[in-house]
Order: sequence, then C-alpha cells, then structure tokens
Amino acid sequence: MKFSKPILFACAALVGFFVLFAPVPLFGQSCALCYTQAAASGSRMIQALKSGILILIVPPTLGSIGLIFVCYRKRNSTRDYLAGLEENEWRQDRRNAD
Repeated sequence: MKFSKPILFACAALVGFFVLFAPVPLFGQSCALCYTQAAASGSRMIQALKSGILILIVPPTLGSIGLIFVCYRKRNSTRDYLAGLEENEWRQDRRNAD
C-alpha cells in the first residue's frame, strides 16, 4: 500500500505533536529503587546520575546516526551494480540469439 507524501508528512507531524506535548509523567516511569536513590542523594550525585545517563545514551545514538549515514551514502552502489549485471545479461542473451 503506497501513501502520498503529504499524508505521510501529516502523520509524522501528528505523532511528533503527541510526543512533544504528552504529559511528562508518562515518560518518567522508573523503578522505585532508582527513584528513592536519586531522591535521597545530594546535588553531586544527581549531577553524576545525569552525566551517566548521557554517557549511556550518546554512543548508541551516534552509532545509529552513523549507520543511517553509511546506508544513505551507499544506497545507489548496490542498485548500480545490479543494473550493470542486468544490462550485461541482456547483451549476452542478445548475442546468443544472433
């Protein structure tokens, strides 16, 4: 099933709208141990926890972006290679027919 670009854009905008304006407590559901430890700790521990979260999120995000970039850059190389094979097969079939 193929959708037109305006419909896909509208759906993506609608999903983005709901994600951005959803209530914050929906995203803040964590385990009780993490909540009690963070609530009982001082400001240095809270800052360390925030830094730790960033350290755990950044490498997978950069890896995903890198993979998407490589796939985007290489998207035509496979297509061009297969097109060349099909063209060579057509030429060989035509030569064999003559």
